[in-house]
Amino acid sequence: MISRTILTLTDLHGRFFDRLDAMLGPWLPGLLARLVFAGVLLVYYLKSAGTKVGDGIAGFFSIADNAYFQILPKVVEAHGYDASQVPFFPYDIIVAAGTYAEFALPLLIVAGLFTRLAALGMIGFVIIQSYVDITAHGVDAATIGHWFDAAPDSAILDQRALWVFLLLILVLRGAGAISLDRLFARGRG
Repeated sequence: MISRTILTLTDLHGRFFDRLDAMLGPWLPGLLARLVFAGVLLVYYLKSAGTKVGDGIAGFFSIADNAYFQILPKVVEAHGYDASQVPFFPYDIIVAAGTYAEFALPLLIVAGLFTRLAALGMIGFVIIQSYVDITAHGVDAATIGHWFDAAPDSAILDQRALWVFLLLILVLRGAGAISLDRLFARGRG
């Protein structure tokens, strides 16, 4: 009797959530992931990117010294803390790519344009950001954190794991409804 009840409950559970997934699964997860990304990380990344360029509209096209200190601190240190002495290749290219990616990728995700590729790029960005924080900026052990402990608030292993998971939803499921990806897909079909 108990096993039959369990089978009936699991069958009801399965059918209910299969239907729910069929109705919402194709469009809701990506839409919600983009909404959460916009609410939690968009301004964080845009403000961070803004510290890497000059002031005003024209300043957007000028990489500030601060970008070198944030992205390549050990390279700037090796050149006497003078960003102008950092060699163009490959370092200027790395700093420019990192700076403009920090502007472009979050905006692409929120707009829902090339969402899967932008989210994949953001995953790489978060991994590199974390690596630089640990190896070059020397963050402490509490900031790095540990998994499977009682403290779920470390900035790197805990918070950024959730960021990557959110971005992975976008890589796997796409932008969802109300996105430029969806609009352009309709135009192709």
